[in-house]
Amino acid sequence: MTTATINPPRTSALYRAVWRWHFFAGLIVLPFVILIAVTGAIYLFKDEINNAAYAERRFVAPAETQALAPSEITGAALDAHPGSLVAYFPAPAPDRTAEVKIAGEDGLTDTIYVNPYDATVVASDWDAGPSGSTPMWLVRKLHSLEYVGWWGNRIIEAVAGWMVLLVATGIYLWWPRGRNVGVMAPRRTSGRPWWRDIHAVTGIYTAGFILFLALTGLPWSGVWGKYFYDFSYAAGLGMTDGYWSDLPTSDVSSGEAMQQTPWIMEHHGMPMSGGTDGVPAAIDDVVATVEAAGLHPGYELSMPSGPTGVFTASVYPHDISEERVIHLDQYTGEVLLDLGVSDLGTLGWMAEWGVSIHMGQQFGLANQIVLLLACIAMLVMAVSAIVMWWKRRPAGSLGAPAVPSDWRIPHAVLLMAIAAGLFFPLVGLSLLAVAAIEIGLHLVGNRRAV
Repeated sequence: MTTATINPPRTSALYRAVWRWHFFAGLIVLPFVILIAVTGAIYLFKDEINNAAYAERRFVAPAETQALAPSEITGAALDAHPGSLVAYFPAPAPDRTAEVKIAGEDGLTDTIYVNPYDATVVASDWDAGPSGSTPMWLVRKLHSLEYVGWWGNRIIEAVAGWMVLLVATGIYLWWPRGRNVGVMAPRRTSGRPWWRDIHAVTGIYTAGFILFLALTGLPWSGVWGKYFYDFSYAAGLGMTDGYWSDLPTSDVSSGEAMQQTPWIMEHHGMPMSGGTDGVPAAIDDVVATVEAAGLHPGYELSMPSGPTGVFTASVYPHDISEERVIHLDQYTGEVLLDLGVSDLGTLGWMAEWGVSIHMGQQFGLANQIVLLLACIAMLVMAVSAIVMWWKRRPAGSLGAPAVPSDWRIPHAVLLMAIAAGLFFPLVGLSLLAVAAIEIGLHLVGNRRAV
């Protein structure tokens, strides 16, 4: 059987067209894939890293006596570091310190670590939020490109969409088409074919994991995430509006008021306390209320912000079924809203589960190891792609696959690109840019030929 029979001209042209798009997709996202894989692999183990690196401030010797009252612990922290009380974290275990967040006169918030048995201030540090330490805060910001602000969020969203296209086109290129070598295991050879097999075989075994990581990161993106958020509400799959129908809400969103909040609540206004001239409830009473409600250990109690603000107790444990948010009136201590994952709509529930697994939390060490291997696989594919490109690149040339002569095939690819662009708007915009460059190069080439 001839090669032309196995790969007729039209099929070969389609192959070359897909290969060319796969090449340019990789060229665009490769640096970001490496960044995401490295920072993601590190952040999977943030709790273990923080516990090892900062054991002296995170752990204490367990005592036989009961922990002191929250008012005593927060009072000791405020005596040592004057300012405004922002949040209180009761010790999550008998051998852990309590954490008190205090905003200073300079506007910066510090975390004060306090021995819960004798109110001794153990240490203090700049508040790194859910990351738990400054190094892990840095890793998280790099992973999401938040350093670049608005542009960073859009870049990461586009990269996630391009990764989906890379997986789809990669599977098409990997498809055996009558071959029986380099499909499920690398060939025993060297040079570019060996690197190609490493790239392809690693990709086919990890394609599902890469798709999962890309898609579960998208709900927090600026464009795709907003459409997904709006659709969830419009379809009644986010959360029942009845949870807020009887509550006045402020202009401050939950995402702005809380350091960590369920995805489906981020853009909804915070509930408001009933009165504005009463005496705020005592922190000891508020803590007693939320603990009587069975809140999982490791929760945060945020203080009211302003006269209409509320107390908010929230917890995001590794077991996502225990995730919960409780808002309480700051004057009466009455529970205004008690929300758990089971109260979310289907898409809200899926998003919370997705991000928990994405961060390596839900299934413990097994979850972390599987995603670590996925991150390593992404690095292997990135390195092998670079090596393959370098080995095939002609001197002084980019080395991109040739433009197919049959432009009917790229039209078919264009239809698939349009479908991808509609689902991933930022990918669609970048695809238009790449297509414009492709057409420009084609026209220039034709003029030169004439």
